[in-house]
Amino acid sequence: MYLRPEEAVSTMLAAAERKAELPTATLVVRGFLAGALLGYATSLSFVPQLQGLPPFLGAVLFPVGFVLLVLLGLELVTGNFALLPLARLAGRISTGQVLRNWAWVYIGNLLGGGAYALLFTAVMLDGRMSELLLAIAHRKTVAYQALGTEGWGTAFLKGILCNWMVTLGTAIAFFSTTTTGKVLTMWLPIMAFFALGYEHSVVNMFVLPAALLTGKASITVGQWWLWNQIPVTLGNLVGAVLLTSFPLLTYVRSVPQPER
Repeated sequence: MYLRPEEAVSTMLAAAERKAELPTATLVVRGFLAGALLGYATSLSFVPQLQGLPPFLGAVLFPVGFVLLVLLGLELVTGNFALLPLARLAGRISTGQVLRNWAWVYIGNLLGGGAYALLFTAVMLDGRMSELLLAIAHRKTVAYQALGTEGWGTAFLKGILCNWMVTLGTAIAFFSTTTTGKVLTMWLPIMAFFALGYEHSVVNMFVLPAALLTGKASITVGQWWLWNQIPVTLGNLVGAVLLTSFPLLTYVRSVPQPER
């Protein structure tokens, strides 16, 4: 069943309110699982290239992680970058609740991505997989560093473009009341950002730690954060608020507000 935008936004606001009130331990645990599942999906996306198939097939496979975490009701900070500001702009939650959610979910996502990276590298026996992982990590750090300020800005802009699609995937899932409808609608924008090579902060919480854990990477933790994690996270945040939260706010006027 398809919901009209006004109905879907009403459901988003209610979901954001629930997220804002979750206990800290719940946010961290659900964030941990979401980070690990995205890492799992990212490693799955490498397989077609190792088999000599077009990299685009990896983008087709990647959304499986996003679909799983959304259907399980887990916490992904990049999705929350849009949902919670929408509720804040509608006057449904406080700024403190928004920042609290983001902080704990980010920590949970980071722990989950790092934990999966540790497990992944522990069983990674294929040398080709290691080479591919290191090449990707190099493109995500050293390549930006070589460009200086322009490289930092590129990572930031790729973060904006990425999370436009990711938050669209988060939002559009509310437009369907069936599992099949949610899966199909989420799949398309998530596949689009991944195929275009844009930057997702939680995906990078797996890729870059995994590269570092191989012991063969020519990058440092400092390079990871300065040239990727920080600009990409900021880009993800800006893209979510400007390109998803604010546009969806136009439907809030049509949504009945609860009595206080």
